[in-house]
Amino acid sequence: MIVKMEDPGKAERLFKGWQEAMILSCLQGVMGAVYGDAPENPKSAAAILGDFCLFAGQPDPELVRFRPESSTKFRILVPGNEAWGRLIEACFGSSAKKIERYAIRKEAGGFSKEHLQAAADSLKTGYSMRIIDRELYEKCGENDWSRDLVSQFNSYARYRDLGLGMAVLKGDLLVSGASSYARYREGIEIEIDTREEYRGQGLAYACGAGLILECLKRGLYPSWDAHDRRSVALAEKLGYHLDHGYTAYEVWDL
Repeated sequence: MIVKMEDPGKAERLFKGWQEAMILSCLQGVMGAVYGDAPENPKSAAAILGDFCLFAGQPDPELVRFRPESSTKFRILVPGNEAWGRLIEACFGSSAKKIERYAIRKEAGGFSKEHLQAAADSLKTGYSMRIIDRELYEKCGENDWSRDLVSQFNSYARYRDLGLGMAVLKGDLLVSGASSYARYREGIEIEIDTREEYRGQGLAYACGAGLILECLKRGLYPSWDAHDRRSVALAEKLGYHLDHGYTAYEVWDL
């Protein structure tokens, strides 16, 4: 039987060595949840937050197939090792699309505030940048392209208490944003999105820099995990460094 762990910290040993912000969020009980094969001394565990499900411990087919009622139909499954990966492929077959994501190194004190400020100031005339407030929180939720900027916070009150983000506007139109996909005690996991017709104009670069500066001001670490090489390139432009690539699986549950 798969159980939601009331004390997620009891699964911490299974995730030893992982530096993922979303795992920290789940283990700390800030956001997301940890599920395991036992409530006290689990041999297998999954940290689930938003679209992401990260597996650790002993590979367990029941845990791989498990999906909480509140989880999204589209999921990104991240195996803790090759055995978990083989199990995911065995359980989902061709409906599991194997991809490569990229872990970005966490380096406290590694940012140049001067470089970031220049990036944040690089917006062209006609564009402005603001911290995401109630009005912008609502705007983010109105469009498919921007929804993930705030989607893990089910109310503005929760976003205000745990979240943090910067938005770029052209007039009154929301065109780009950098925000917290997840929050853990020491920092956030960054999500960046830009309206399709405004891509390639440096807006993600500017608002990403603005968010990193705001995090540093508040004593939060701005964690970054890259979906593809374009995200890696943007991260490196902002001062991050690539750590390693890793395997993940995109799955649509029927």
